[in-house]
Amino acid sequence: MAFDIAQIMEAIPHRYPFLLIDKIVDVEKGETAVGIKNVTINEPFFPGHFPQKPVMPGVLILEAMAQTAGVLAIDFLGDDAKGKVVYFMGIDGAKFRQPVVPGDQLHLKVTKTRGGGAVWKFDAVATVDGAMVAQAKLTAMLAAE
Repeated sequence: MAFDIAQIMEAIPHRYPFLLIDKIVDVEKGETAVGIKNVTINEPFFPGHFPQKPVMPGVLILEAMAQTAGVLAIDFLGDDAKGKVVYFMGIDGAKFRQPVVPGDQLHLKVTKTRGGGAVWKFDAVATVDGAMVAQAKLTAMLAAE
């Protein structure tokens, strides 16, 4: 199972310039998913971060992980998720291993460690070319829009 950009936009409310995933692949319904983010020089944050050496901000890598997790949760809940949105509650143990730069393709693997109701927890790992660039434990809550 996979999600294209139209299906992602149906599941979560994020839009340009804050929709940070291009597709989702390798989905095990309600358990794991891999989000894909194609990082290009055209990203709106690169002119200021940093003009001479563009680097994707770590907080946006975390946000891309969270968006992947949000789609996984919304899809699993199906009709029970109607009228709800996924909100960040916490980020634990975030570590950044190497910079993400234009031309990289981020693979954002999220694995549910708790969920099925209002509160969900995920282990998240971001890789580029198989090398870990970031990791974190995420907590999210589904609530009315």
